[in-house]
Amino acid sequence: MSVDAMLNEAEVTLRSRVQDFVASVPRQLLLDMDADKVNYPQEFLEEAGRQGVLGLRFAPKYGGAGLPWMTEMMALEEVGVLGTALGCLYALVSIVGEAVSKFGTEEQKEKYLKPMIAGTLGVAEGLTEPRGGSDFFAATTRARREGDVFYLSGQKRFVVGAEGADLFLVYGKVEGIEDPKKAMTAFLVERGPGVEIAHVYGLMGTRGGGTGRLVFKNVPVPIENVLGGEAGIGNGTAVFHQMMIPERMTSAGAAVGMGRAAIEIATRYADRRRAFGRKIRRFEGVSFKIAESLTLLDAARSLNYTTAFAIEAGGDPGKIRRLVSEAKKFSTESAWTVVNHAMQVLGGIGYTNIFPVEKLLRDVRLITIWTGTNEIMNLVIQHEFYKEFGTVPLRGRDVEADAAGAEFSEEKEYNE
Repeated sequence: MSVDAMLNEAEVTLRSRVQDFVASVPRQLLLDMDADKVNYPQEFLEEAGRQGVLGLRFAPKYGGAGLPWMTEMMALEEVGVLGTALGCLYALVSIVGEAVSKFGTEEQKEKYLKPMIAGTLGVAEGLTEPRGGSDFFAATTRARREGDVFYLSGQKRFVVGAEGADLFLVYGKVEGIEDPKKAMTAFLVERGPGVEIAHVYGLMGTRGGGTGRLVFKNVPVPIENVLGGEAGIGNGTAVFHQMMIPERMTSAGAAVGMGRAAIEIATRYADRRRAFGRKIRRFEGVSFKIAESLTLLDAARSLNYTTAFAIEAGGDPGKIRRLVSEAKKFSTESAWTVVNHAMQVLGGIGYTNIFPVEKLLRDVRLITIWTGTNEIMNLVIQHEFYKEFGTVPLRGRDVEADAAGAEFSEEKEYNE
């Protein structure tokens, strides 16, 4: 891989462990999930927990490994070869775990984070609503407080794990607080009375993860299940912004894995398939697609690792937000291009279920849409760049002054 020189001996060993875990996943499970014969593969999470490959970033006291983001990106790529559904279920431990780890009380970490990492507690996230997509603050889910209990009412759609998960991270607005950003609160909602599955989606790909629409009908949520307890009321906006880091980085990491799986299949095929008396890899139309695919994946992986380092280092939140958005956008779009290249290399047989490329294509299409569409990523990228560009003093050479006519300032009309 293009980043092997960045890995130490312990990280290489961990990658081998994750690869062994991924190799042990039953083929039949993948087939049954894609055929919608499995609603929620709890055994996958349990085995990942047993093998100690879940929640790698979290503290060892809760069962994690205390490893940096870069290590998790490495693991996500390996799990990504299994496709989007299992990659998402694996990533949800990182996503929901981030919320509990960063904002939860000690009691919440003991009660929820530990079993998440052990693979014995299935988790999901209720973020998108039927009338909203990218507009998070247009959410209509409401929480009415009576003493130390909130009664949650509303709907969330596209919830991976709607069928099967035991715990939902749900965003809702507390009644009586006018400002929607101050009213937004994150709740840890256990499956129980009042939590209903209204619809299970028929999906183009990413099947078998129990994706559905949840309806909450006056679900009682005790104050201790507000993320952060009493102090967490109205803190949902901060939780949301923090959560966009694992939401998008896990998509970026798994995307590289899916693209890698597809191009490895195409590369083997091109080295065996013959036409016009020679291997088809000898034709530029094929070999150039392989070359472009490798370049895209190496570039995506490198951007992912650079962003992982930036997250660990901290610093300007706007710059981190931009890098995370770039990583998600570039990795998912690169994976989409690479999988399409792989199908083109295989030709007609690639469009059949003889090879898993057609499944990867169906899976990868989703990741350019979820956790913020790539159009939203473009908005974030340029917005954060302009903020930084307008506040950071110019350093180094002023290249604008190098033009032959630079001194004719009256010709630079901006209609300001």
